[in-house]
Amino acid sequence: MNRNTFNEYIFDANYRGLFLSELGWNKPKGNSRLLPIVIDNNEYTFTCVAEKNGLQVIVTEVDAIPTNSLARRIDAQLRKQAQDYIAIYKASNRQGHHAWIVPVKNVDKRDLVSIEYVTTDQADFLRQKLDFITFNNDEKITIVDVKEGVNRAFAVNSEKITKDFYSGFKKEHTAFTKFITGIDDNIAVKENRNKQWYASVMLNRLMFCYFIQKKGFLDGNVNYLRDKLDWVRQEQGKDRFFGSFYKKFLTQLFSDGLNAPKHGREFVDKFGRIPYLNGGMFDTHQIERDYADIDIADDAFISLFAFFDKWQWHLDTRVTASGRDINPDVLGYIFEQYINDRASMGAYYTKEDITEYIGRNCILPFLFDEVKRTNKDDGGYFTSNGYVWQTLRNSGDRYIFDAVKKGYEVFDELPENIRRGIITDAMRNEYSETPIKDLPEGHVPLAELRSDWNTRTPEQWGLPNEIWRETIERLQRCKEILHKIESGEITSINDFITYNLDIRSFAHELLAQGDSRFVGRFYHALQEVTILTKLFGKIVII
Repeated sequence: MNRNTFNEYIFDANYRGLFLSELGWNKPKGNSRLLPIVIDNNEYTFTCVAEKNGLQVIVTEVDAIPTNSLARRIDAQLRKQAQDYIAIYKASNRQGHHAWIVPVKNVDKRDLVSIEYVTTDQADFLRQKLDFITFNNDEKITIVDVKEGVNRAFAVNSEKITKDFYSGFKKEHTAFTKFITGIDDNIAVKENRNKQWYASVMLNRLMFCYFIQKKGFLDGNVNYLRDKLDWVRQEQGKDRFFGSFYKKFLTQLFSDGLNAPKHGREFVDKFGRIPYLNGGMFDTHQIERDYADIDIADDAFISLFAFFDKWQWHLDTRVTASGRDINPDVLGYIFEQYINDRASMGAYYTKEDITEYIGRNCILPFLFDEVKRTNKDDGGYFTSNGYVWQTLRNSGDRYIFDAVKKGYEVFDELPENIRRGIITDAMRNEYSETPIKDLPEGHVPLAELRSDWNTRTPEQWGLPNEIWRETIERLQRCKEILHKIESGEITSINDFITYNLDIRSFAHELLAQGDSRFVGRFYHALQEVTILTKLFGKIVII
């Protein structure tokens, strides 16, 4: 689709025409209007304008584009009617201000990715992704194909953005190091390990400040650091500020502001309203103790802030039309890629798959057990018919991971040469106990029935490199788990681990829709938890 045609659809907000005429989607089946969703007394009414094998494109008009947290609350209710969807929000208070919010799978969690725009030029970033969700109606397309296309379209960009940012970050780190004085200045910068280390400390602190300033946490100013740098430079030479931005502003902001629980009037007059962050990032660093005369020229911050300002900083996982979105995952990536000798530098990085595993299999079950333990007088949330297990019973396959249920929706469409090898309970004893020579006339030995089960499973049903024998076992397991969910047999949070269910999404939905007392119990359990872990031989209590 050429740019002019795309711009016409976007300018007119003609999403029905875009999907039906250009992208090969189908008209919605049945009633196109979804049931209203009410959150905080605000009603959200979605209309389905197109669908492809069950994945719906839904549109609604809102007073303002929802925040990421609000979009998650909407999603928790919306997926009861449309588990997989592309939601398009149109802001009524601003012409052309729209956002596409799409649930995608990231590791083992469900993220909401947002592409937001006001002008057709900003929306061009979206146009570049539409090839992934354009389908030829002559081809045999399954819901799996549609979901994979949507995931590729809306999740593929995050890795590229992170690597692009990291590439620029390395250059800024090198340049920033050259502006630092007072740390073994007699040693060349390339060999000055302590100076490079301190550059990493400062850049990590400043990146963190960029995240929180974009949320308005630094005196309500989303450009706090840039504005304060300009202010300090204007005041240099006068009695109030006579030194560098680093020496006369940043060091006090870190030690007396972000690292101090109380702020006096004099501090507030100079720095504004600053939160106390009790996390250790802004404690006096060992290098700062060892080198009392550290200074950093203002030019270092002018260059660094110019680089940071090119990006959109978010404390969530959104992606907007700029294609230059930075979220906290970037910090983890930089730790992983940039800091080689982590132990000696005091920096530790644990990859997401490990932290995800610990959170899913240890911390969340513990929190649920704590809520249950303190729940005796709170309405029986954990009884067999209580809120917790009734939510699970009504969830269908929502908490079964996609990898487990891959192909389950077409389980009844197995090729005949594969289907014939599936033995029912009634047939099982006959085939396991009866010798081949004594089988009733017309019966075929099991080995012959399953002669094709060691061949590769087609993509429609199987995971990569899976053979039919593995696929059938996985799908039968999926069927068994789904039956346990729907029949109410699962009434223990540990069963989520046993049956490999998505406890993270389950917890999120319960908290998003639960009453205040349930949320309060969960929050109290979270406040009381103590985590003991081991990092490089050292015991750490969190």
